[in-house]
Amino acid sequence: MYPRSEKRLATGLLYLLLGAGTSLLALGYPMGTPARIGPGYFPFWLGLLLAALGLSITVRAYVAGAPREKLARWDFRSLSWMTGSVVLFGVMLKPLGLVLAIATLVVVASRASHEFTWRGALANAAVMVALIVGAFVHGLGLPFNLWPAFLD
Repeated sequence: MYPRSEKRLATGLLYLLLGAGTSLLALGYPMGTPARIGPGYFPFWLGLLLAALGLSITVRAYVAGAPREKLARWDFRSLSWMTGSVVLFGVMLKPLGLVLAIATLVVVASRASHEFTWRGALANAAVMVALIVGAFVHGLGLPFNLWPAFLD
């Protein structure tokens, strides 16, 4: 029995594996009770929910009324730009501060798309920096260094 939609099958299996893996890893933490939750409680139930969603999507890939969809080839160039931007963000955050790390993340990630221009990427980076600094540093009071340590 072959799936009618390879896209749905791949998506469902990915969600199923990520959800089950998250729930299994969460079992290593104390669960607590619903009234007094522990650190493993939320990831466990979120993982189960994701796995259930994945199972639902996987089953619908085999339904007779599902549209026939082939799985497209992976665009490794775009995947590399996206993954590289996240790794670069992690490397840059502590030494260069939140503002430069976010701006770099957005500009490098925009290289994954053929539709972004440099002007658009820089405008997007400015908006993201403003929103993230406003929400996490000023709104929630998280102790991020905004600028490189040598400027403080």
